Formats: sequence, structure tokens, C-alpha cells
Amino acid sequence: MAHSDSDIRKLVSELTLEEKCSLLSGSDFWRTKAVERLGIPKVMVSDGPHGLRKQAGEDAGVNDSIQAVCFPAACATSSSFSRDVYKKLGSVLADECQANDVSTILGPAINIKRSPLCGRNFEYISEDPFVAGELSASYINAVQEKHVGTSLKHFALNNQEYRRLTNSSNCDERTMREIYLPAFEIAVKKSQPATIMHSYNLINGTYAGESKWLLTDVLRNEWGFKGVVVSDWGAVSNRIRGVKAGGDLEMPSSDGSNDRKVLNAAPNDRELLSCIDESVFRILRWVYNFVDNRSKGEFDFKAHHEIAREIEEESIVLLKNDGVLPLTGKEKITVIGEFAASPRFQGGGSSHINTKTVTNALDALKALGYKVTYAPGFQAVPDKDERKASEIAGKLSAQAIEYAKDADT
Repeated sequence: MAHSDSDIRKLVSELTLEEKCSLLSGSDFWRTKAVERLGIPKVMVSDGPHGLRKQAGEDAGVNDSIQAVCFPAACATSSSFSRDVYKKLGSVLADECQANDVSTILGPAINIKRSPLCGRNFEYISEDPFVAGELSASYINAVQEKHVGTSLKHFALNNQEYRRLTNSSNCDERTMREIYLPAFEIAVKKSQPATIMHSYNLINGTYAGESKWLLTDVLRNEWGFKGVVVSDWGAVSNRIRGVKAGGDLEMPSSDGSNDRKVLNAAPNDRELLSCIDESVFRILRWVYNFVDNRSKGEFDFKAHHEIAREIEEESIVLLKNDGVLPLTGKEKITVIGEFAASPRFQGGGSSHINTKTVTNALDALKALGYKVTYAPGFQAVPDKDERKASEIAGKLSAQAIEYAKDADT
């Protein structure tokens, strides 16, 4: 039986203050807390946004996760300029989440590409807030149609990796509303993401997670956001200020330290008590949306890998065709570059997918029947001995040039 809002309000009223405060943080790196006395379950979240990175254990495990399909990253899919591509991506990701008992995938990431030097630009959709907002809304709607939540991130003005934990993004309001906030506004109004992840950084000297102007005045009161505001992992400074600002869920747990601070302060603070009740209500509504609509089952890895290929095709940008394409099958083809055999198809960090299958460009050409000559051309990871590395580089370059002379394309 599905839980209505009134059912959840009643459940909140039956919780003790200590139980309410405990629900304001995770039980480990990836799960919310349960309250066994009232049958309240815990749910799991996992990283995205271009594939499911579910950890088997309870820690961060950035490079240790279950095997999954790696779909093209946002730096590629955004080049499709297609809502349908993002709808297709969101739909298959939701299937993988349901099959793996994951309530929420932590994406999409829509920070504006302010500088080409940002280390996570590959995860972000665009430098254009309209494109980022429209495509992310399609993704969110497709995921959430299957009762899996999303986490729109990183809210807000988190546009660089350098000192992202302590940096203050100083910006006037007009610039915020014209460049850095519109993508989030579009996504919220068109798709109502289940959660929004607040960022680590400060904004004009105030932590994003403690900004009532950002999390309540703008996000909830102006845009009508009804979901859960969750912290980026460890992005909590003053938890009491954060709860009052509109921050609902701290992830991961601070081993109960912040829960106790809230619990000790609440009896003498009516505003805080009210904020706790609202946060717990929002958290439980989100939890039960998944639990009440659990859809167990498996997904077809091979079929999803094929969908990833289709999405990749839609995302390719051809800058110039001087008559080389399409190939006739009669050409002498030379492929130069180590990444043709060992492709760099994703970035590192929290979005890194442990792929089940990888099809490289060289093998794909051969599978289509083309006769291909291959030259690495360079070493992606040069030898530590500089002299030896220089010799190898020279030989590889010479080989590539020789092969290229004999090729039609």
C-alpha cells in the first residue's frame, strides 16, 4: 500500500525527537537510517550520472563497484542537443537502479562550464544554462517515471575543482540568475527532482548548505521545490544552521555527532523543531516513493550496451567531412593513436563506472570487415626513463608516419 502524505505526517508524529534527529543523516556512506520500532526502512543511493556506480561495501570505494554499463558522459551526450537521448539514458539507468535495489542515482550534474580547466567538466552538460536545464529535465523525468529518484547537483556555483571544499564563489545576484541558477530552475520546474545536492563551496562567504536564501527562499519558495536537499558527501560545516537553512539530509553520517548537536539544541529552539519535522517528512516521503514502488528484476547487459552505442552515435560531432565518409569498404585504412585500442571513454572520481564490456574503435572497424593497419603513435603512459621514453616516442611516430603514407584514409 502506498503511503500518502497524511500517512507520512502521522508517522512523523509518532517518532521521538531522538529518532527524528537520527533520520537527518545516513547510516553509512550510501544508506539512510531505518527506525525498526515503526518499520521505517533504509534505502540506498549510488553515484551516477552516466552509469550506476553501486558499492558493495559501506565505504566510498571510488574504484571498486559492481559491474555496470558505462554510457557516454555528459560532455558527449549534450552534443546531441536531444531531449530524447536524455530520456532514453534516464530510462535505462532507472531499470539498472531498480534491478540493484538503488533508490536514487546521484545525478544529473549541471554546473555551468565556466572554464575549460574544470576537472569535472566531462560530467557537466553545458556552458549554456538553457541546454543544461532542458536536457537534465528530460533525464530526471525519465528516471523518476520508474520511481527511482535523482539528485540534481551541485547546487550551486560549484564550477571548479580547485579548493572546491573551501572556495567562496563570489558573484552578484544578476549574474547568478542569468548564468549559474537558470539550469537548476528549469530542471526543478519541469521535473521536480527527488533530491538536490548542495555543494561544498561558499557563496559570497556563506556555505551553500547554510544559505537560507539559496535553499529556502529561492529553491523552495520561488521555484516550488518539494524534494529533499542532501549534502554533498561531507559538505556540512554547521549542522544546526544547515537544518534551519533547508538542508534535510547529511551524507554520509558524521558518526552521530551532528545528530546529537541538533538533538541537544532542538528543545529550546522552536524554529529548529519545526525544521526537523519538515525535513523528516520530506526524507520519509522520498524513501517511501521508492519502497512502495519497488520493481525487482534483472536487466539485459547486452541490450543496454547496445543502447549506449546508440546514444554514442547520436552524440558524435563531425566537424568536417572532406569526402572521406562514408567509407566504401575498399579503402586502405590506417588508424593511429593508442586510444583506438585502449579508449579513454570516461573520467575518474565518483562517476567512474566498472564496465562489463568495452568495444574499442579498432575492433569495431575490424568487425565490420574493414582491413585496418594500426599504429599506436604514442604511449599514453610514457616510460619513467626519459631517454628510453624519447626513443620509444620517436619509433612510434616514425611508424605512424610510414603507415599513413600507404593509407587511403
